Amino acid sequence: MTTPDPAQPLRHLVLVLGDQLDLHASAFDGFDPAQDAVWMAEVAEESTHVWSSQPRIALFLAAMRHFAAELTARGWALHYTRLDDPANTGSLATELRRAVQALRPAGLVLTAPGDWRVLHALQSEAKALGLPLDLRDDRHFYATVRDFAAHARGRKQLRMEHFYRAMRQQHGVLMDGDQPAGGQWNFDADNREAFGKDGPGAVPEPARFAPDAITREVLALVQQRFASHPGSLDDFAWPITRAQALAALDRFVRERLPQFGRWQDALWPGQAWLWHAHLSAALNLKLLTAREVVAAAEAAWRAGAVPIASAEGFIRQILGWREYVRGIYWTRMPEYAQSNALDAHAPLPAWFWSGDTDMACLRDALTQTLRTGYAHHIQRLMIVGLYALLLGVEPRGISDWFLAVYVDAVEWVELPNVIGMSQFADGGLMASKPYIASGKYIARMSAGSLCRGCRFDPAQRTGERACPYTVLYWDFLLHHEALLAANPRMGMQVKNLARLGADERARIQSQAQAIREAA
Repeated sequence: MTTPDPAQPLRHLVLVLGDQLDLHASAFDGFDPAQDAVWMAEVAEESTHVWSSQPRIALFLAAMRHFAAELTARGWALHYTRLDDPANTGSLATELRRAVQALRPAGLVLTAPGDWRVLHALQSEAKALGLPLDLRDDRHFYATVRDFAAHARGRKQLRMEHFYRAMRQQHGVLMDGDQPAGGQWNFDADNREAFGKDGPGAVPEPARFAPDAITREVLALVQQRFASHPGSLDDFAWPITRAQALAALDRFVRERLPQFGRWQDALWPGQAWLWHAHLSAALNLKLLTAREVVAAAEAAWRAGAVPIASAEGFIRQILGWREYVRGIYWTRMPEYAQSNALDAHAPLPAWFWSGDTDMACLRDALTQTLRTGYAHHIQRLMIVGLYALLLGVEPRGISDWFLAVYVDAVEWVELPNVIGMSQFADGGLMASKPYIASGKYIARMSAGSLCRGCRFDPAQRTGERACPYTVLYWDFLLHHEALLAANPRMGMQVKNLARLGADERARIQSQAQAIREAA
């Protein structure tokens, strides 16, 4: 790594965080190699403030070191602290202080971070150092936080669908003039099928990248330094450079996007990748931009290579949900992180860190997550998140677990998806209803495959073979009946409670309590 010439006065120290790995980031606007320098630091705190998995730690460190190599190749002055540097103080704030004391810049420049905690720490440290901090918008998003705040202002309810349509109109995405392409905004009716009894069939392999020398060095460091952390590095093959991320995008659009919409909610045991993009980590590291990903999907549809239902379903995740949750995060933090509208206080079961459970569907999702650092959105929402919701886990406990284990987890996207969408802990600010279901949903979306061989029966709500999801689902309805009855989207589910007699209600509640005590 290079360092600035101490004989030359330093104008700006440009701060680059582990999720800002783009040479065209706003922090580099006006960068002058003759009088500016770049600062990056690997610090233990970013892997230990939640008990981060080994794949997540390795992804960030490997991507950072490859980006640092790009900066050095350009001849830009770089002050880079490695995790194994004996002088490393362990936190971003203290490492920044050490760098400022050595380099004495006149000011600091930073693209807005993706984590409120990090932003607060760096702003506080800059203030303590008496240095101006030039905080710049993150251009990787279509909407600024100010744009979202303007959209939200005066609305009685925030709903992603309204925001998504406004974004499509504003940016001309999947539009034919002033009308949505294909004549409708939403193609969910054509999507979200379950596989048949024979399963997904032959699914194209996602782009995977063998670790090079830099990455192998990181893997060895992580295995040594974070040996007690969960997860495995045996299958590590994520894109960690810009070139690899572009290759992964191209391969997804050509090979799996055509079937993505149809199968985006389908489940199958032992199948980690299916038809999904696996691009979220590269997007969140800023190796890809949202605009180029959306443009690639739309271009494939307009070329006739992809059905509009798949293109729209995928673009909705990027231009809709991804932008929407970021707006929720930055307009509601830091209070949002403490949301607990359902008054849930159960601890996260210890076996979430091992996958050691008799529930076959949950065991499959947890062991896959811990092995690869990845699970697709239905595994996260309707298997892992659903169980925590029904069990009554304290929202910040399950949110911290999500932040720790998934390679694509950055707090701006992870926290609202878990607190708001998965756990309904914000009381309906983000999502219009709790995403609850019994074990029958999991059986249906996996064509029974995830329940095959499991000792539990998703059709039974009491008794020795009753599926814990089903027991807890009915208990959730009973416990929150008054709240759910006021939600127009929950009417049918609440009405089903009328079929339950007093004895069965008591049996459900007793069995649910036993499940919680055993967890």
